[in-house]
Amino acid sequence: MNHTDFLAIWNDLDSVDETEYLRWLTREHAQECLATRGLVSVRVFRAKSETHVQFLIFYRLQPDARIPEAMPCPEKIRARLKNFIRGEGRIVQESGEGAGGYVACVFIERSDLPGYREAAVEIANADRIAATRLFEADPPASETHADINAARAGDHSFEAMLLIEALDEDELAAGLALMGVRQPTIYREIFRFDSQSATSA
Repeated sequence: MNHTDFLAIWNDLDSVDETEYLRWLTREHAQECLATRGLVSVRVFRAKSETHVQFLIFYRLQPDARIPEAMPCPEKIRARLKNFIRGEGRIVQESGEGAGGYVACVFIERSDLPGYREAAVEIANADRIAATRLFEADPPASETHADINAARAGDHSFEAMLLIEALDEDELAAGLALMGVRQPTIYREIFRFDSQSATSA
């Protein structure tokens, strides 16, 4: 794999720490990322359970992006993050138009990517589905930055992923059920910052 199109990070956080985390994420981190050559947008998604919140932070990159050795995270915030997942690599296929406010991730094996191409197109054509995106993670790149958030039990990466973006949470849940995805996590977009936003700030 000779270029990087995306960086995706998942983490969980106790509800009591959410405000402080979001303050750092949306007022400091996103702006710092857009100041880095090749990072063109940051999208933040959120899901909530009874005791904690789950975040997906998705970074869109230019093919020649150079991700820094570390994207600084204050120690007091880093220590509170749980179930950290990180992957970076290339976008294999995009189908549909625009972006949806609700997303779900289906992790798959790298070897299964060819079989998902046609299915991803069909899903994108369904009512109230905005787009689908297929990603392939680059293992060396994903592992290189594992020390950004010190290794903890449950931290891991992934090989490939199907991202489904929808206009409606219930429609997305129904589609995932038809696919046989058990207990999916559906995220809602809560923040977006791109190069145009950075220019006008």
